[in-house]
Amino acid sequence: MSLENSELQSVDALIDRIQASPAAVVAIGLPTSKNSSHMRAGPDAPFRIASELLRDEGNQFSENETDISEPTVFEFLGSLQLETEDEFDRIRKISTVAFRSGKRPLFIGGDHSVTYPIVAGLFEVHGPVSILHFDAHPDLYDLFQNNLLSHASPFARILENGLASSLWQFGVRTLTPHQRDQVDRWGVSCNEMRNHKNWENPSFDGPVYVTMDLDALDPAFAPGVAHQEPGGMSVRHVLDILNACQGTVVGADVVEYHPNRDVNGLTAVAAAKLVRELAGRMAADRGSDA
Repeated sequence: MSLENSELQSVDALIDRIQASPAAVVAIGLPTSKNSSHMRAGPDAPFRIASELLRDEGNQFSENETDISEPTVFEFLGSLQLETEDEFDRIRKISTVAFRSGKRPLFIGGDHSVTYPIVAGLFEVHGPVSILHFDAHPDLYDLFQNNLLSHASPFARILENGLASSLWQFGVRTLTPHQRDQVDRWGVSCNEMRNHKNWENPSFDGPVYVTMDLDALDPAFAPGVAHQEPGGMSVRHVLDILNACQGTVVGADVVEYHPNRDVNGLTAVAAAKLVRELAGRMAADRGSDA
């Protein structure tokens, strides 16, 4: 499958692409590192993941036997032009349009701050939803580096605004006392990596949004991230939880890819695998709703 739409898209152009696409699952790049606390990724990060996913010689079947090369199943629509003062408004608008269209959007970041406006757009269509979150960090800081919209704070903003009915986190291995207080304050099911042998599979009623920070993976699988934290998850571990998860996955994101820290493209390969499996799950869930 050839990959098109490498140019950054305006909001209106991307809305037109969403509405014209025949695909059940549409992938949208969100190339911003504006709220990153450590280092910035280039604007081509989402496109690099999409390129790895959709290379002509690649196998386009997910493990549930969904063929994402089918035009009615999956399409990468390009990346939204960001790094602007109104970038959260742009993301929220695109998110709202995508969810309202009945499609299952899959966003490729970008830093993790983008999840807040995505979920805000999702809320406008579905109301509060359950969130399944994979990450080395809980991203619950009330304020980080004097930035309320930091990539270390999206779930504090989501929860304080009532945008989620529940939040389950897996892979966390960097809890601070403040963030542990936040876990207790918001009733988050925070599954720390040190306790992984005792994890229970999540079960949700109704819509589920999946958010995947690539640093949830051990750096052996994904070195191309800003905050490398050893002792993490494997790709298989993530997929086992995703496959066992009860509920209807209506949207997802894969974020925090830093190509300049990658080694032999390992992280892009892992990210593409996760995108493929998320797309397969969302397409199957959408089909069962039809």
